[in-house]
Amino acid sequence: MAYGPPPPPGQGQQPQWQQQAPWQQPGNAWQQPQQPQSGMGWQQQPQGGNGTAQMPGHFGPVTDDEKTWSLMAYVGQFLLGAIAPAVVYLGKARSPFVRRHAAQGLNMGIASIAVWVVFGLLSLAVDFFIWVPLLFTAVVMFFLVYAGRAANRGEFRRVPSAVAWPLLK
Repeated sequence: MAYGPPPPPGQGQQPQWQQQAPWQQPGNAWQQPQQPQSGMGWQQQPQGGNGTAQMPGHFGPVTDDEKTWSLMAYVGQFLLGAIAPAVVYLGKARSPFVRRHAAQGLNMGIASIAVWVVFGLLSLAVDFFIWVPLLFTAVVMFFLVYAGRAANRGEFRRVPSAVAWPLLK
C-alpha cells in the first residue's frame, strides 16, 4: 500500500517538527545572533546544495549519483576484480569526475592482473616470488579503500603510479 505526501499545514501554521523552541524565537534575549556566511569559516556549507559538493578544479558540482559510480569503481574490485571499474569506465563515465575515478580503478585492476600473471609464472621457478603478488594485493586493497573514501566525499586522491599504472586517462 502506498502512502501519499503529508497534508500541508493550515494557513499560517508550521508543522510541529518545524516550530522553533521558545529561546530561538525572534526578539528573545536568549537567541544567539546569526553568523554571516562569509565562505571562509570552518563551518562552510557545500556549494551547490541538494546533495552536491563542489569539486576542486574544473569538475564543477559532483552529484550523489556520480559519487556512487565512482565509489563502485573501487569497491567493486573486491568482488569482481578489474571487471567492475571497466563497467563503470565504459558505461557510466560521462562526467569527468566518474571517468577519472574509473580510469584510476581500472589502472589498479590491470596492474594487479599483470603482477599476478608475471610473478605467478616466476614463482614456478623460484618459490620466493609468490610473496610479491600477495604483498602487491595488500597494497592495492589499502589504496582501493583510500581512493574509495575520497570518491565518496566527492574528492579525487591520486594513487601512486607504482600501484595504479597510468595506462588509461
